[in-house]
Amino acid sequence: MYGNYLKRLGDILFALCAIIILAPIILLTAIAIYIEDGSPAIFRQKRVGLNGREFTIFKFRSMPNGTGDVSSREAKKLRITKVGRFIRRTNLDELPQLFNILCGTMSLIGPRPALASQIELVKSRTEAGVYDIRPGLTGLAQVNSYENMPEGEKVKWDAKYRNELSLMMDLKIVLRTFGYVLKPPPAY
Repeated sequence: MYGNYLKRLGDILFALCAIIILAPIILLTAIAIYIEDGSPAIFRQKRVGLNGREFTIFKFRSMPNGTGDVSSREAKKLRITKVGRFIRRTNLDELPQLFNILCGTMSLIGPRPALASQIELVKSRTEAGVYDIRPGLTGLAQVNSYENMPEGEKVKWDAKYRNELSLMMDLKIVLRTFGYVLKPPPAY
């Protein structure tokens, strides 16, 4: 029952409350991006979600206008704006995903959504049944490694989450996410 109904209800309540509470920060971040590098402040990218369907993920734009779609690993090689550097280090770039959670394309907790171009990762996740659940803002793989986790290991954590999905596991991941966010950020 938790995975089918209560988790979605919790996602909606969390996203609504977070959007209301964080509205000033969301607005100031969008304004800062606009002042430094123009419009749009929101970066849209296709990702693979529930049942293997593509959806559009929202993030604050941290790279100069016109930068193409790249994975997180490839993004480290590209130029990042001054505001972008700050919002990545503070994880503010992820705040627009609250709207993804609200509209149901994402959950607060689940596997981080992959790019469709990450063919091997998508294939492995499909075989492991990971796409039976919504992707998340944070997940079991994220709290077990800050960055650069091999894709095979990521799939193992994602499958473990899918197979052991429970309220207690979600609460543990939320608590561990706070520790993750407070770690020294990666260099950009």
